[in-house]
Amino acid sequence: MHITLESDYAVRIVACLASENKRIDAKTISQKNNVSLRFALKILRKLVESGIVKSYKGTQGGYELAKSPSEISLCDVIETVEGTYHFSRCLEDGYECSCGRSGDCCHQKAFGQITEIVKKELKARTFDKLVN
Repeated sequence: MHITLESDYAVRIVACLASENKRIDAKTISQKNNVSLRFALKILRKLVESGIVKSYKGTQGGYELAKSPSEISLCDVIETVEGTYHFSRCLEDGYECSCGRSGDCCHQKAFGQITEIVKKELKARTFDKLVN
């Protein structure tokens, strides 16, 4: 099991912006992270919409972090790309458990505990710690 390629690139893009600590154009971001410009722009759009990254237009345009690296966690970035993290789909709203005991299933309880552990660890990993 692993995060999607899009999430992996999103984490790398935010780390790149955090380590550069200045405005960078999309072409440079894509080159530094070995991702196509088109895919980088798709990811950057999501990061801008979520408030993690700011975009600037014009000749002095580019992208920079909208927050301090200490205020951005791996959880923030991954959930921006993937949506709310759940270890299993059975934890998603509206999911009908095959055992017929939705909400009271031993699997849901175990997966819920695992989800909370993983989310806690993802939230603890902020980009100030990751890039230093």
